[in-house]
Amino acid sequence: MKLLRSLIPYIIIIVVVVFIRTFIVTPVKVDGTSMYPTLDGDEIMLLNKLGHIDRFDIVVIHLNDEEGNLIKRVIGLPGETVEIRDNKIYVNDELLEDSYGYGTTYNIDPVTLSEDEYFVLGDNRIISLDSRVFGKVNRTEIKGTTNIIMFPFSKIGKVE
Repeated sequence: MKLLRSLIPYIIIIVVVVFIRTFIVTPVKVDGTSMYPTLDGDEIMLLNKLGHIDRFDIVVIHLNDEEGNLIKRVIGLPGETVEIRDNKIYVNDELLEDSYGYGTTYNIDPVTLSEDEYFVLGDNRIISLDSRVFGKVNRTEIKGTTNIIMFPFSKIGKVE
């Protein structure tokens, strides 16, 4: 009984840590260069599993047919139509001011998103596996948003 009482604070700490990692925030590793120059790869970021998704947020996606996670930037929101013409992105037929894209990209026909779908692109438009390849992303495939680098320590801080 005395031993159990002495273990209770440690058990509570473990339960709280598991709860936070499962439902609120967890580390995620950047793999590859599809988000270059914003992210170089091998950074460890904090994934926020709560909250609203806005245009230009960096999101972590897990697609059923892909191994691991993909990190991309949200371009199109539910209900919008996205089109790429002449290396320019149009949302609902209006030019999107996109300061994140690196390199040229090929044209895509208009894609209309339903109420729970998003259109995502990697910042490195030359090599990124994104909505131009796998199509619309359902909200259930988005694990959360991320904008804080935790490692390497030389890069610690918020990214846009």
